[in-house]
Amino acid sequence: MIVYNKDLLKNIFLVNEAEKLQKANFITKEQLDTVSKELPVLKSQDNILIRIGFFLLGAFLYSSICGLLSIFGLTYNDDYLAVLLYVYAIIGFAGTEFLAQHKYYGYGLDDAFVLGAQLTLAAAVAMSFITGIFGIKSADVLFCMITVTIVSLILYLRYLHLSSILIFCLALTATLGFFIFKYIELGDVILPFVLMIYAIGMYCVSKKLLKDLTEPFYYNGFLLMKNFSLIVFYFSGNYMVVREFSAFLSGTYYELSPDVPFSLFFWAFTFIVPVLYLFFGLRNKDRILLWIGFLVFCFSIFTFRTYHHVLPLEVALTFGGLLLFAFTYFAIRKIRDNEKGITFKPDRMDSSNSLLNAEALIIASTFNLKPEMKPEESPMEFGGGDFSGGGSGGSF
Repeated sequence: MIVYNKDLLKNIFLVNEAEKLQKANFITKEQLDTVSKELPVLKSQDNILIRIGFFLLGAFLYSSICGLLSIFGLTYNDDYLAVLLYVYAIIGFAGTEFLAQHKYYGYGLDDAFVLGAQLTLAAAVAMSFITGIFGIKSADVLFCMITVTIVSLILYLRYLHLSSILIFCLALTATLGFFIFKYIELGDVILPFVLMIYAIGMYCVSKKLLKDLTEPFYYNGFLLMKNFSLIVFYFSGNYMVVREFSAFLSGTYYELSPDVPFSLFFWAFTFIVPVLYLFFGLRNKDRILLWIGFLVFCFSIFTFRTYHHVLPLEVALTFGGLLLFAFTYFAIRKIRDNEKGITFKPDRMDSSNSLLNAEALIIASTFNLKPEMKPEESPMEFGGGDFSGGGSGGSF
């Protein structure tokens, strides 16, 4: 299924691990250079700025090809536009396959063609329903979502692009939500609970796939699915999301959205789930889960502030800052001497020199400090100058 040579893919992971070891000072720069020379890899780009530049270049190339074909369809009707969109999608798939055959992986150019192919295919399917090119006079988007879900999964399994697996997760979630709301009776009522069960199922499946994974090629994609399911699980039960989205779907949104059934359950869910994320993130030493727990906890505070103004904004911010400072201070004092587990000591696998340099730069700019310049020593040695002037010694 994977279009790339698996040995070259493995070499990419080996070189990346060697770079991490070199940053942690486990191996030398010379050893890293030796590993990089001995292991042939695919044409990939690790620098995010350069990769964005190549992505823009690929998008310009793809849009130029499509624009050239559009010139021939200016005098045609909407049916021709739908057919033309399918041609654009075929060009995107062909360009992706061409770049993959020439060993481009995560280079930026291939990302542009992968995303462009999925976007044009979704637009083509939607246009087919609108114009009735297949005899369907409905603006239903369910089939469009299903198509994007299947195609994005196939593209990820073949080309290993994380953008494709992200589109797959979003499209699958949208497909399920649209189906429940449109075709199930009382779908707007049970939709949050169905999405909770769906998120739990996706989490269990992705965790099982990660556990049974024998090769590292799909690891990042399954890890993204796992973390995506955690986010979906929280937002499916967040009080503000449920209340506002329910009002939007039911068409009863005026100046103030009406309250939802089981509001007490959703309020409890809004605050209990972030605490559980933080607890299990600390217990399992899962940094990503910690970040997710922290961010959704902040969103829970925002949810509470949206409907209940207990304190003025400036007082609430000051009080929250004091609590955060106190928690951080006592947490650092508690874990700063730990040699294992949760500790405040720097991680050798994560270079913190940039943080230290930033701190030194801020201090220097604040107090107007200038670095002390040590005069360069002269390569010529002189004597003490005791007898006949500078540079002369007292002996001959």
